[in-house]
Amino acid sequence: MDLMEALVRVGMFFPPFLFALCFHEFAHGYVAKLKGDNTADMMGRLTMNPLPHIDWVGTVGFPVMAILFPGLPIFGWAKPVPVNPRNLKDQKNDMFWVALAGPMSNILLFLLGLVGFGLMIHVFHVAPQGPLMQMTVTFLYINMLLAFFNLLPLHPLDGGKIMARFLPYQWNRWLEDNQMQLNLVLLGLILLGGFRYLAAPFFMLVQLSMQFIISLGGA
Repeated sequence: MDLMEALVRVGMFFPPFLFALCFHEFAHGYVAKLKGDNTADMMGRLTMNPLPHIDWVGTVGFPVMAILFPGLPIFGWAKPVPVNPRNLKDQKNDMFWVALAGPMSNILLFLLGLVGFGLMIHVFHVAPQGPLMQMTVTFLYINMLLAFFNLLPLHPLDGGKIMARFLPYQWNRWLEDNQMQLNLVLLGLILLGGFRYLAAPFFMLVQLSMQFIISLGGA
């Protein structure tokens, strides 16, 4: 891969990825503020400016390496938005909504991306192989992947905090106490390529959604 091709690949993938991550973290902080906790706002994290959210290893290092070396799995993360549960009005229920806000923000972006995809296809007649269309398709896949990944019921992922609302205290305690081992299992699953099989139904959902939008115009 020459330098120009590498720059094009990074330019096509990284901006949608960074925007989706920042919006995800912003959503956590925004809902936390609605529920009574201003920690994210006071620490400058209630923003769409990517700099406060960037983790240089998880947001830049791993994703860029995966883009440049296609055999590597694509995954990454941003700095978690700080939330102080003691400031929430109803700690157990409000943490559920704060955690759910992240994956739901990516589902919202996915739906908005589908609208944009449909407009480009049927209204503006954007070339299917053009960079704008390819970036939009990448945006759809990234947001569905982030939503699915963060809904996995493991701590410290959002799914673990969402599931905590419905589990007995002892179960949640065990999951929190063993999160290091569970994270190693998850990391091994990603590195060995098993995660793609778990995510396959969600990738298929993206493809079926795009095919449905295309079919609306009889294309």
